[in-house]
Amino acid sequence: MATELAVALTTEDDLLSRQELRARLLAVGEARYHHRHPFHVRMHQGELTRGQLQAWALNRYYYQSRIPIKDALLLAKSDDPAFRRTWRKRILDHDGDQDGYGGVEKWIQLAEATGLDRSSVISYRGILPGVIFAVDAYLALVRDSSLLVAVASSLTELFSRDLISLRMDKMRLHYPYLIPGLAYFEGRLTQAPEDAAFALDYVSTHARTAAEQQQVIRALERKCEILWAQLDAIDYAYVEPGYIPPGCFVPGESSSAASKTR
Repeated sequence: MATELAVALTTEDDLLSRQELRARLLAVGEARYHHRHPFHVRMHQGELTRGQLQAWALNRYYYQSRIPIKDALLLAKSDDPAFRRTWRKRILDHDGDQDGYGGVEKWIQLAEATGLDRSSVISYRGILPGVIFAVDAYLALVRDSSLLVAVASSLTELFSRDLISLRMDKMRLHYPYLIPGLAYFEGRLTQAPEDAAFALDYVSTHARTAAEQQQVIRALERKCEILWAQLDAIDYAYVEPGYIPPGCFVPGESSSAASKTR
């Protein structure tokens, strides 16, 4: 309680302690992380149809497939071999060190569990424009920002483990046909906390001024906005009001009827 009060009383001109910075970042997650998005709430209450889950898995694949690209962009910003050795683990986690073992492949397996065809998933057919814009904005944020800001944008991993645990429980309960596709989430239960601990230590050490600490906080807010925007697009198209843009995935249509590759 005392720490929360101290953080509340600071201003943007105050240099935060490591503990205060961590508390400020956790507060961002509690207020802005997409665990609160109505689409996720519906998912966890068992209210989504198979078609809506297909649309989510398909569109989220665009994000998942861009994560190792994001990490490669980030690696190129560092001239510290020790940092690069640690961070490149993330690329291996997602791409694997051989075909069939990385997180991207495991996400495809989740999409297949929803009933989607693998070839249509990996071709990116039917991805929502709003999802593409949001994900590409994340790549641009990492590409165009300092290493400190780029690392800070990954700090949503501070909150992801709890969401993943809840999601797995609710999927097993409400959508048992997805159980064969849950390997991605199982891997992230250990990977995400490890990655988050390293990133948090990095920003806490390298944000040496109040201005840099504010950049870190804003980077995390921006990443939360990007994740929220992806779900906004999916919810608008497939739940309420259900306006699917031309050329995008339509649940129930065959993969051959989907839009052209983007």
